[in-house]
Amino acid sequence: MVQIVIIDGHPDPAGGHLCDALAEAYARGAKQAGHTVSHLRLAAMEIEVLRSQNDQEHGQPGSDILRAQQEIRAASHLVLIFPLWLGDMPALTKAFLEQVARPGFAYAPGKGPFAAKLLAGRSARVVITMGMPAFWYRFVYRAASLTALKIGILRFVGFAPVRATLIGSVAAPDFDGDRWLARLERLGRAAR
Repeated sequence: MVQIVIIDGHPDPAGGHLCDALAEAYARGAKQAGHTVSHLRLAAMEIEVLRSQNDQEHGQPGSDILRAQQEIRAASHLVLIFPLWLGDMPALTKAFLEQVARPGFAYAPGKGPFAAKLLAGRSARVVITMGMPAFWYRFVYRAASLTALKIGILRFVGFAPVRATLIGSVAAPDFDGDRWLARLERLGRAAR
């Protein structure tokens, strides 16, 4: 059995988006396989924007961030789902990661980039939805924002392996959402 934390990074509190459905499908599959699942929906959380390095290093995170840190610490697998906005994650998702990945929780300050990994021993899956075709994001954009997330945040704090699922052309008339929901459910059952 695997302890999984699913982070739904869609910022719209109204819900009903593909990201929400993908998170539910993954959770459903994971629970069917006997895994333990917790679900963080960023749109329902109080997430402040960090404005200084001093605040990031010495400020006190809010109660929603502290709860998220507890869920992440308890998990052995993290699933982060968000839509691609202007070539990157939404600002709320980035603000969440900046708040959560504080020194002393995610990395050891002053230890250098190779000894800093306080979240080692955990795996991650990043699921990104986008209007453009996924191959276009990979080859024209070179998946730059995904690479930055994988290397500069997730691997930096110890997540490995970090796998990605890119879901493109979500607004196309022939988009097959049911196929992607089934795929996320399978990934949930496998805790991958």
